[in-house]
Order: sequence, then structure tokens, then C-alpha cells
Amino acid sequence: MDILTLVGLVAGIAIVIIAMLANASVLTFLNLPGLAIVLGGTFAVTLVRFRLPTVTTSVKLAMHTAFTDRLDRPNDLIREVSELARVVRKDGILGLESHETENPFLKKAINLCVDGHPPEMVEETLAQDIQQTGERYDVAERVFRGIGDSAPAIGMLGTLVGLVQMLNTLDDPASIGPAMAIALLTTLYGAFIAQLIAIPLADKLQLKAEDERRNQVLIVTSIQNILRGQNPRVITEILSSFVHPGQQPSPEASQEA
Repeated sequence: MDILTLVGLVAGIAIVIIAMLANASVLTFLNLPGLAIVLGGTFAVTLVRFRLPTVTTSVKLAMHTAFTDRLDRPNDLIREVSELARVVRKDGILGLESHETENPFLKKAINLCVDGHPPEMVEETLAQDIQQTGERYDVAERVFRGIGDSAPAIGMLGTLVGLVQMLNTLDDPASIGPAMAIALLTTLYGAFIAQLIAIPLADKLQLKAEDERRNQVLIVTSIQNILRGQNPRVITEILSSFVHPGQQPSPEASQEA
């Protein structure tokens, strides 16, 4: 579980709520009509912009990405594929059949190699997998950025509704307060949803997509070199470009691994 994402989300929401309740009660910031305008309006706009299956799939992907999914570190992948290269040089490509890995993309690549497919087909299949994965993340990111754009806009619409109601009932002092509450709180609700939930999740999806694509390209590059019979040490040196310079293993550590 990505505990830092949960901590950041909870901390951000808690700080805002504590500031709101410093000199007021919960009921002061609770306005059901205004909340209905923002939530209902944002959901309606999202359904207009995207299909319902796309929205549900994007929400599931965002929750999985933000709270449960962890990516392999490039250094770990480099060590693993270097070991695969040594196995292939010693036992041939069928020696990979007994290798167990937790990375599904690497597992798929190994299965394609063991099944005896030509290198061109293996590379094409993996490239298609990379493209489809990137498109899924791109769609999910656009859904949450759309929510981040729509929520404040719907909040402003609620503000205009509240102001119109207030101006039409200036002769009735008792109705000014509820109308003003809708006018102000809808903007608050819209900004809250956008800045604390939707946009951070969209950024998280973007970063996860970039990290996963990096790992997938690393695996494809390693499989290409393994199928060419490249030396494991050379493969490690080639793959070191995928690691931040400050995190690259030393030559001695790579040789021991």
C-alpha cells in the first residue's frame, strides 16, 4: 500500500476541516442544496464528457494506483533481467521456463520467449501492451482532470444561483442567509473536490504511467538484448541509463549481482 498517498490525502482534508471548524461548527459549512449542485452537476458533466464504463474503470484504476499498487524499482528489475540473461547463456531460452517473477509484464515477455515466438513478434506484442497500458492511464488522467475542471465551474454556477436567489428576496431577511450560504459554499465544495481529490489523483496517474512505461521499456530492451545473446554485464550497463545517476549500482555491485 502506498501509505504516503493516503497520509497526504488525509492530512490535506484534515487541515482544511480543522481550519473550517476553528471558530464554527460542522453545520456552518454543511449546505445540502449547495452540495447537491456541485456533486450532481460535476457527475452530470463527467457523464457528458465520458462514457459511464470509462468513468468507473478510471475510478478503479485511480484507487488502485493511488493506494494499493507499487511499482518495481529499476535497480531490482535490472538485477532480475541480468540473472535471466545469465540463465539464457547457460541453459538456453528454455531455461527461463522455471523462472518465477511478480512483474506481470516481465512474465508475459518470458512466456512469449519460451513459447518460441520470433523476436519481431515478441517485440511487437510487448509494444502493443505498452501502448494499451499508456492509453488506459491517459484516459483515467483525463477523467480526473475533467472532474478537477468541472467541480469549480459548477461551484461558480451554484454561487450565481445563490446570488440570484438572494437578490430576489432582499425584502425577506430570513431568506438572505440560506441563499448566501449556497452562493459561498458551492464555490468551497467545488474547490475542495478539485484541489484535494481530483487534480492530485490525476497527477498521481500521470506519474504512475510514466514510471510504468519506463519499467516496461526497460524490460523490452533487456528482452531484445537477451534474444540477441548479449553478455549479461553489457546488458546491465545498457540498462543503467534507466536509473537515476545517483542511484546507479557500482560496477563491483553489478558484477556481484
